[in-house]
Amino acid sequence: MIVVTGGAGFIGSAFVWKLNELGMEDIVVVDELGHDDKWRNLVNRRYVDYLHKDAFLDLVMDDDVPFEVDAVVHMGACSSTTETDADYLMENNYRYTLTLCTWCLEKGARFINASSAATYGDGSLGFSDDDALTPVLKPLNMYGYSKQLFDIWSLKYGMADKIASLKFFNVFGPNEYHKDDMMSVVCKAHTQIAETGRLKLFKSYREDYPDGGQKRDFVYVKDCVDVMVWLLEHTEVNGIFNVGTGKARTWNDLAAAVFAAMGRDTAVDYIDMPEALRGKYQYFTQADMAKLKAAGCPVEFMSLEDAVADYVQHLEKDDPYL
Repeated sequence: MIVVTGGAGFIGSAFVWKLNELGMEDIVVVDELGHDDKWRNLVNRRYVDYLHKDAFLDLVMDDDVPFEVDAVVHMGACSSTTETDADYLMENNYRYTLTLCTWCLEKGARFINASSAATYGDGSLGFSDDDALTPVLKPLNMYGYSKQLFDIWSLKYGMADKIASLKFFNVFGPNEYHKDDMMSVVCKAHTQIAETGRLKLFKSYREDYPDGGQKRDFVYVKDCVDVMVWLLEHTEVNGIFNVGTGKARTWNDLAAAVFAAMGRDTAVDYIDMPEALRGKYQYFTQADMAKLKAAGCPVEFMSLEDAVADYVQHLEKDDPYL
């Protein structure tokens, strides 16, 4: 049995999709569905049962989980970079993960965890997933800090070489429709372009980056879940790993890819960035992928253009969910 926490969320539900594609249905989805449309991510999926995240944590803490667990793929967390309730993030992101990891190792179950590239902060220390860098990183928001804390704990107490913790970069793709402001720019762009024929991007406030020239490592969710499946199958591969393409692309590149996929001419308007965001804005991210490649991971990441084209096809379906 494979437990997928955050299994109704973006990456979690995409992972359940991938397992289903491989003929696997012995899955328990753990999440908190709340009042948004996240539940729609589960409609096309096949799994054994659903548990609320609090109910599952109670079962774990009481050592009363009523089924044998082979692996926990822990994608569940509050991923909002603007969340200001630090105590909530400490409990929901850090403490929950620590408890679940400890339990998995006691039971001999595989543990795959979602860390984040938000741990890298402003990028001034680079984007290497070398263990020596992890403790000295300075995240720019509490979300990133909650993820970094677990990575530090796993290194300090010798857990990192027994689990896989994945620092996802700018992930986009199907099943993110419930994320509101946290949706990828690809998803937002498709809506803007369909409605107005134009796209708004933030201006640059650094002379070394033109407007729209800020760079990100954009990675497709289907590639991410391919990495996760490989790690699920290769339990001997452990550590903290980046998950990105290793190639930074500009927002202008992204915009051009969306317009092209929609069969339209590029038309971009550059708008002012909110004052509150300017001091926390990342102008460049690029995953160092040497560690994952050295571990033997064979996944070849799609180009930005091919990934965007595939995603736009999903967005234009009557049922865009995986």
